[in-house]
Amino acid sequence: MIRVELAKLFRRPRTYVIAGLLCALPFIVAVFLATTRIPPPPGQGGAFLSAVLSNGALYPAAALALVLPVLLPVSVAVLAGDAVAGEAAAGTLRYLLIRPVGRTRLLVAKLVSLIAFVLFAIVTVLVTSYLTGTALFGAQATDAGVTLPADVTSLSGVTITPAGLAWRLLATVGYLTISMLGVAAIALFLSTVTDSALGAAMGALAVLVVSQVLVTLDAAAAVRPYLPTRYWLAWIDFFREPVLWRDIERGAALQVVYLVVLLGAAWANFTTRDVTT
Repeated sequence: MIRVELAKLFRRPRTYVIAGLLCALPFIVAVFLATTRIPPPPGQGGAFLSAVLSNGALYPAAALALVLPVLLPVSVAVLAGDAVAGEAAAGTLRYLLIRPVGRTRLLVAKLVSLIAFVLFAIVTVLVTSYLTGTALFGAQATDAGVTLPADVTSLSGVTITPAGLAWRLLATVGYLTISMLGVAAIALFLSTVTDSALGAAMGALAVLVVSQVLVTLDAAAAVRPYLPTRYWLAWIDFFREPVLWRDIERGAALQVVYLVVLLGAAWANFTTRDVTT
């Protein structure tokens, strides 16, 4: 069943359209930066953007900062919301379950497919942004190392090795995957309680928008540590020297809690649901 879901994922044009749209924003921003040579002032705009003109090797990190706030979670919510509700709306869910496929097995296959999509999308953005960054800005990832921007490290002139940059990017991929799976869990749970894929996706996005608003609200300080978007940007701490682990660990633990609770609720609802479509 997992093989079937993965095949469906990578056979559908929408997978590549979404990945292309995710890559388009960093590419457009890079073109503007390369042609105007006017980066945002340090501390303003997206993370790392003030440093990429002199070091294209850092552009993958800048690209992730560009797609994380909106495009990536929207993409994940749309696909996760369609996972079960889309099958119900198309009238194929009942026929899937008539076959000797358990509901738990089907839900696990959907989840694995979502994990594959998140990894595919993030890695695609990383690869294309690295090629874009090195082509337009050049790369200084030599044996001498890569100098991190002061607005990220809070220290001027901190240098890491190319291997250090590579493991930080890989750690970022892992952290963002966990964060986006929290989004997927919200949308997947809603997908099991409605036959509308759009409704499930919009419901998940509504939760994220409310979370983003409350994160910036001082009056919501009591609940801020428990909001799903609270630690999304903690991956930037991988690029500090030394790495600041506190928010990274808290963010990963929070997403794991959301995953366990919401996937458990999705499983409980889906396994007891009366499927008529």
